[in-house]
Amino acid sequence: MHFLALAVDYDGTIAENGNVPEHVCTALAGLKASGRKLLLITGRELQALKHHFTQLDLFDLVVVENGALLYDPRTDTEELIADSASTELVERLRDKGVSSLSVGRSVIATWHPFEDAVISSIRELGLELQMTFNKDAIMVLPTGVNKASGLSAALLRLGICELNVVGVGDAENDHAFLAICGCAAAVNNAIDSIKARADICLSQDHGRGVCELIDMLLQKDAALVPVERIGVQLGRTADARKVWLPPESVLLVIGNSGSGKSSYVTWLTERMVEAHQGFCIIDPEGDYLSLDGAVTVGGLTTPPTTEESLHHLLQARLNVVVSTLALDPAARVQLFGELLPFIQQLRSSTGRPYWMVVDEAHYMLPHCAAWPPGFLANMGAIIVALDFDQVCPSLLDAVDVLVTLGSTARELVQRYAQHTQRRCPEFPARSSAPDYFCLWDVRHGGDVVLMAQQQPEQKHHRHSGKYAVGDVGAWHAFYFPSLDQRASNLAEFLSSLARLDDPAFRQHREAGDFSNWFREVIRDDVLANETRLLENDASVPLRDAQEQIAHLVQSRYHLEPQ
Repeated sequence: MHFLALAVDYDGTIAENGNVPEHVCTALAGLKASGRKLLLITGRELQALKHHFTQLDLFDLVVVENGALLYDPRTDTEELIADSASTELVERLRDKGVSSLSVGRSVIATWHPFEDAVISSIRELGLELQMTFNKDAIMVLPTGVNKASGLSAALLRLGICELNVVGVGDAENDHAFLAICGCAAAVNNAIDSIKARADICLSQDHGRGVCELIDMLLQKDAALVPVERIGVQLGRTADARKVWLPPESVLLVIGNSGSGKSSYVTWLTERMVEAHQGFCIIDPEGDYLSLDGAVTVGGLTTPPTTEESLHHLLQARLNVVVSTLALDPAARVQLFGELLPFIQQLRSSTGRPYWMVVDEAHYMLPHCAAWPPGFLANMGAIIVALDFDQVCPSLLDAVDVLVTLGSTARELVQRYAQHTQRRCPEFPARSSAPDYFCLWDVRHGGDVVLMAQQQPEQKHHRHSGKYAVGDVGAWHAFYFPSLDQRASNLAEFLSSLARLDDPAFRQHREAGDFSNWFREVIRDDVLANETRLLENDASVPLRDAQEQIAHLVQSRYHLEPQ
């Protein structure tokens, strides 16, 4: 289930002439029986609303006074979430003979044609207040208070993401809350500006339109709106057409080492942030330790805990990177086994995290893992791996979209089709552009599409954590002959570098050993280039050059001095 809640306006939407027909209440109750939440968003004051509508207990939360007050029908409690109404303004308006004046906990309301008196009074008193219209009704509220702020506060209490909400309204003061919903609908009697911005324009008016929307929601769920509204962009084709991944889909990203998988996923997270789609990344090799727009649990030497990870995941509007770099392989699998059921339950009840990303999946979902078929059902997942043979078989059957990168991109598509016993898709002519990747919509079939390679705006440090304190392997370790020691990561490199005598350091420096290792093994061209300048500059004393190289490594990889 994608859409977890329905937010409805009162006057002009579920209510006609102030009253809600019984068949509308029945339809609302039916939607609630599907497991979805109901929210009422209105400009009315609470006591007047209670007088006109006795079935407020249909709703999980009610936002009144155009976003200023939250009401919980279950406990009959209210919470003011804005400043109180200005008594100065009320007195000034009464002095000016403004009739039909209504004062709530925060809202001050009147009717046309008193808007000029309201504006002049606010100016005379030097107040910072805003005026909102609902057809002929005029509401005065603190700046920044509207139906969107009220809905956000209600959803925060319920723990539901705005993108997983359908909203429906009819008038000027509904623009704000409809704009933050994943799907915005307009009843047939809505004003033209509401219809112009709605995803769905209903054929029926008032409550009948709401009943129409409820039927559509129960039948279609996420299919209510185009994928562009609720999916994440995967990139552009050669002819600049955008391609989107629907929510609750599984994307498998495969490519050989150095093919750009992590850079591509970093680019995807930037698209998620733009779309306000929360994510959780399981990061075994420290690729995302400094990712923009996210908090990190665990680090280079500090292992994450299940409790700390869950604490951050529970925080609304927070993107989380769980770094397992400091865990051994068995502990990584155990942590993922503990986190996944919680993430799935959180996703089904709140819509968060919108996407789960598992990098280097052979660590968390190794081939020997016995995950059942469909274990990633009903959640959006992006799985990144080197090859099919390294991940659990049940994952491959769950894939909706396949992306392959690198020199073996076409071969990987062919192998995947063979492995999953699918017909191999057709490939387009090879692109003249050097940087492209293959995309295959596995779930719906069709041919492979060539996509332009995307680069993130933020600087991506490939395997920075792995290189800092991990293990590059015996064949790639830096060898110090004078010490008869090998450095399998940058921390060990710094430790050995600090113990080199001048003749040994001079020999490495003149041979360009340091910059070559940084370029070929660490794959950090910036570090390599800056080190090469020091290696080639004979005017820099040996000990100074040694210290400067150490400082370059420490500053780029956040390592402590040795």
